[in-house]
Amino acid sequence: MSEAQSIQWFPGHMTKTRRQIEKSLKLVDAVAEIADARIPISSRNPVLDKIIQNKPRMILLNKCDMADPVQTARWLEFYREKGIAAIAVDCRTGKNLQGLIPAVRELLKDRIASWNAKGMTGRVIRVMVVGVPNVGKSSLINRLSKGSKADVADRPGVTRTNQWFTIGKGFELLDTPGVLWPKFEDPEVGEHLAFTGAVKDDVVDVEHLASRLLEILAAKYPGPLKQRYKMEDSDLEGKQGWEILETIGRKRGMLISGGEINTERAAAAVLDEFRSAKIGRITLEDV
Repeated sequence: MSEAQSIQWFPGHMTKTRRQIEKSLKLVDAVAEIADARIPISSRNPVLDKIIQNKPRMILLNKCDMADPVQTARWLEFYREKGIAAIAVDCRTGKNLQGLIPAVRELLKDRIASWNAKGMTGRVIRVMVVGVPNVGKSSLINRLSKGSKADVADRPGVTRTNQWFTIGKGFELLDTPGVLWPKFEDPEVGEHLAFTGAVKDDVVDVEHLASRLLEILAAKYPGPLKQRYKMEDSDLEGKQGWEILETIGRKRGMLISGGEINTERAAAAVLDEFRSAKIGRITLEDV
């Protein structure tokens, strides 16, 4: 298997983001951390654990419609066994988002009972939304706030400032900029974030990235891969990622002068089709 490429990305505003989150924590009752259901480990920033500490929190596994449903169920079970509230959602379609407010109320039920006992019935519940760039925070807020739009773009790091949104009666969400960590200790983490588009393509070697992805898919999801690219067993067995990439380029007629395969174009197609779940519902990280 080819080596994971070392991917590092730490724009200056990430330090500022961390400070913003730390400062805003005292304004909220709970934290909703959004992770990518396809990469539940790599899309959770370990730095957030240190920042959030004992604040009540829940995990939203977003993009569940693109992830392997069997694996998503296992991840939800894993979090629940650890005593962490977790739900699977799809922020683009709104799937399961109606479960967010009840889940937060359940998470804060002791606190809400205490407010009620003090005559603070109906006190506004404030929840901070955190996560790495491009994981779906703004899509979540736009779906729930139905009017006041958060900035959404399919490129990492669009939200730069804290923004408050009212969702339903007595509920407010605080949107925060996406926070990446200073350094990916494990090259696999950076690579998985790059596969899903959380790290910009212009800082990575896309041909190497697509080759690595194809090696992983050939091992974990050979069926959907063969079906998508009309390949035989012999196109995958014992083949390295770059060889699979060349096969895909050839089958798709992605040729340049002299009959050479345009592997850059093939790589862009593979990454795009993985990110849009055209290859299938895939989870890269197991419990």
